Amino acid sequence: MNLTSANTAIVLDSTADFPEGPARFANWRVVPLYVTFGDTSYRDYVDLGPEEFYARLTSAPELPRTSQPTPGDFAATYAELAGYERILSLQLSSKLSGTYASAVQASTDDPRVRVIDTETVSAAVAMLALAIQRRLDAGTTDDEIDALIERFKADHGLLFTMETLEYLAKGGRIGKGAAFAGSLLNVKPVLAIQDGEVVPIKRLRGEAKAWDELRRLFEEATTDRPSLRVGIAHAAAPARLETLRKLVGESRPRALIEVATILGAVVGTHAGPGTIGFFWFDDVDSPA
Repeated sequence: MNLTSANTAIVLDSTADFPEGPARFANWRVVPLYVTFGDTSYRDYVDLGPEEFYARLTSAPELPRTSQPTPGDFAATYAELAGYERILSLQLSSKLSGTYASAVQASTDDPRVRVIDTETVSAAVAMLALAIQRRLDAGTTDDEIDALIERFKADHGLLFTMETLEYLAKGGRIGKGAAFAGSLLNVKPVLAIQDGEVVPIKRLRGEAKAWDELRRLFEEATTDRPSLRVGIAHAAAPARLETLRKLVGESRPRALIEVATILGAVVGTHAGPGTIGFFWFDDVDSPA
């Protein structure tokens, strides 16, 4: 079967932090996760935008709770896409959330749907979706999509640094990063997601050293060419986002920053204000 943007849809969940996807691409949909303050639950990016979320977070007496979409949420979205012969549903790492399991359950009676555990999160998921979309626009096959997904999982980069590990620890998403959980004054952790879970890379004293490490790791892992795609994200830290944008421009001036976003309420609950995320993928065989 020839897969195109006319016959194949892409479904993301809101932790891809790419709410503008459906407005840009008619074949995209986003299924929101939930964040709950007290007794009130909100749909990520739908009922509660990032700016309002971070304003609430700083004054909340306790950390909000997050929860995955229900299978019914996914099923309703798949039904909405009745005009498509194939649906590729890209979910955040199954080791970080039950969202993938909900999508799988919803797909049981819909043979059009293929649910993919991306083994990553945030803008990295959006970047994989964009890479798939480029191939759909040109016309592609299941084998080509399979090869892309496998290469993306093996080769894409994801780094983040946080003001504190408090939010990640309280939310239970710290994984192997627990080794960094002891807080030290002015210590900036650099972490990654590998094999679908949070892992520590380095713990550095001071902001400048953290930036130097991000630059070093990025330059070590990449080559400066137009096929290099980059994503940048922040949690209530726009100045740090611009510093990251400058870092990319200086280190890899030929690269394309294709995603620049603010972390939504669900990812922001676990990352905390001040976090910045840095993502890349060299899509060397992209058709465009």
